[in-house]
Amino acid sequence: MSREAAVTAVQEFLAASGLEWEAPDASTFVVTLPGERKLMTTTSITLGEHAATINAFVARNPDENHEAVYRWLLERNRRTYGVSFAIDHLGDIYLVGRLPLAAITVEELDQLMGAVLEYSDGSFNTLLELGFASSIRREWQWRTERGLPTGNLAAFTHLFESNVPGPAAD
Repeated sequence: MSREAAVTAVQEFLAASGLEWEAPDASTFVVTLPGERKLMTTTSITLGEHAATINAFVARNPDENHEAVYRWLLERNRRTYGVSFAIDHLGDIYLVGRLPLAAITVEELDQLMGAVLEYSDGSFNTLLELGFASSIRREWQWRTERGLPTGNLAAFTHLFESNVPGPAAD
């Protein structure tokens, strides 16, 4: 398959998907995948001469507990489709994939974007809990001391000591 045919397949997928996207150049597409836990996942599809790459930012470098975070990511990689978890030189967490241009079809892109969304959105709270628990506890304390809403911290109620009231709904 030529790069032009792959570009056409990506454009057809995006037109049918209803997703927000932009094309910073003729062979790169930046797609915004809406989520529930992670509000959005920015994903790039870059078409080279022979292969396409997919890169999606998942989370920044964890503040703590790196070994447990990396172990969890590696264990998940055994069950992923089309993309795998990786870290960059800063320690930020991504989903990455590479596939031949011949594999770029509307149907395959639908599966791949679904996988990216599932892995990014589905792993987000676990990654926050493993790598940012201290920050979450500090944020909850800061908000409760000031009477601010804590509803978006409800998924992490189990992180708070039992003698301290947990997050309240907004």
